[in-house]
Amino acid sequence: MRILKALMLPLLLILSLLGVDQLHAAGDMTRRPVALPDLVLGNDDSDYSMSQTEYQLETGQAYQLKIISSGQKEYAFQAPEFATSIYLRKVEAGGVEIKAVTLTELEFEDAGEAEIFFLPVKPGKFRFYAKGLEGKGMLGHFVVK
Repeated sequence: MRILKALMLPLLLILSLLGVDQLHAAGDMTRRPVALPDLVLGNDDSDYSMSQTEYQLETGQAYQLKIISSGQKEYAFQAPEFATSIYLRKVEAGGVEIKAVTLTELEFEDAGEAEIFFLPVKPGKFRFYAKGLEGKGMLGHFVVK
């Protein structure tokens, strides 16, 4: 039994040199994001419109989502349950790249845009909305499979 234990470490090292340990690692999943359709908050016809009300996502696939405010109102984009079920890689807004552990809110006081880069890690159906405007139709869902 001791001989088997003594041979196990060298065997594992040899297998790792041969690349057996990389059979499941096809690279950095966060570096190949799928661009989702833009989420536009408000338009010329309605202050309370959202261009998308549902996004179909898969765990383990990286995504980028651009959120655009038309400037019709102040919009505070939130998705609290979703934010705790993703790996947030970064947020880009106004020429600034923000790296954070989680995202609480994107507040647009005027017209503008922000782009989030993320990787869903937990399946489920998660709400996203403009805070305080859910009853006026500014509510959608991320559906993660």
